[in-house]
Amino acid sequence: MEILWVLMALAMMSMVLLPVLMRRRAGIQQVAPGDPDAADPANYGFLRQEELDIRMPGPDEDLLDVLDVVQRTQDHRAASQLLAGTEAADETRWQRVQAFAGAASLELQQRPGGVSETPGGQWLRVWRAEAPKDAGGAAVHAEFLVQQAWRTSTPGTDEFRIIMEEAKVACGEAALLAPGDPIPYIVELSIARGLAYPQAEFEKLWLKILDRAPEHMGAHLAALHYWCEKWHGSREVAYSFAEAAAARAPRGSLLAAMPLFAVFEHLPEVNLVSSFYQSEVVTKAVHGALYAVHSARPDDPMLAHVRHLLVFFLVRGERWSEAMNQLVHVDGHVGALPWTLTSDPASDYAIYRALAVAGYEANGGSPATLPH
Repeated sequence: MEILWVLMALAMMSMVLLPVLMRRRAGIQQVAPGDPDAADPANYGFLRQEELDIRMPGPDEDLLDVLDVVQRTQDHRAASQLLAGTEAADETRWQRVQAFAGAASLELQQRPGGVSETPGGQWLRVWRAEAPKDAGGAAVHAEFLVQQAWRTSTPGTDEFRIIMEEAKVACGEAALLAPGDPIPYIVELSIARGLAYPQAEFEKLWLKILDRAPEHMGAHLAALHYWCEKWHGSREVAYSFAEAAAARAPRGSLLAAMPLFAVFEHLPEVNLVSSFYQSEVVTKAVHGALYAVHSARPDDPMLAHVRHLLVFFLVRGERWSEAMNQLVHVDGHVGALPWTLTSDPASDYAIYRALAVAGYEANGGSPATLPH
């Protein structure tokens, strides 16, 4: 029993001392804010933590303007018009559907309603009632139900299953309104994960998406979750899915970054090996993502997603200059993995940004040497 306590104590000491040792090896020393030696992200034009937008991974001014109008007036028509003007297979449409659904879900959480109070997200219910054949509204409603299930209930419970079954019906209705639209089927990928579709049924759903949008990055990321070890697949199956997507990706497609997302989904809970982020599997995935970023078109709506995940891995791998090169492109918006998995995305992002700045300057970098 005494040996067990000693081993536990040594493990706890390792967890505490390892980050310190890593910082010393990299030439980074923590100092108090305001210290003359403190690295200041503001010197690089980065926004203060409280100014970071946690709603989206990158800018979409049209979406923000419409969200503001919808939430201020509780009138859905601007949202309907924006979605109607966004190409069905475009990644931007999927992100906007998610954003409208998320806004309605968050409103409802903040204002559940009562005897004398209108519940939040009422504009979405009015949208569905007044325009039942609006494909955009139907897709948003289906995604809203999915987000409600994950937000308000626990997978495996009756409550979760009931909401997900309702969402599945809503996906079917949305698909009937726009037969060529991949969005209802992409929404259903999350339902398939939550309701544990058999693999044959999931693959049938996946083929419907490939028929409509074979290079849809958002769809691939949603499908990857199903194949992960923590859900209905394994590390090997998830890696195989991601690598196959990367292998068939045409030049300019961000699908080449899929292996990095697979690695992220299978990170160990506790990693005491400092060289893990310089390992062959991580390095190969990072290089694939960097290639994808460099060859992608600048306005690809999924580009920010890949850059944010690269920041995480590049900082962990102590590749400071490369991390800074990603930060200059994404700073200001932090609504992406891995930050959104924490209770305070802006704070988590700011910590990694500060580490990148400190590491960059400890190795001779400065605002003058950073290309923009």
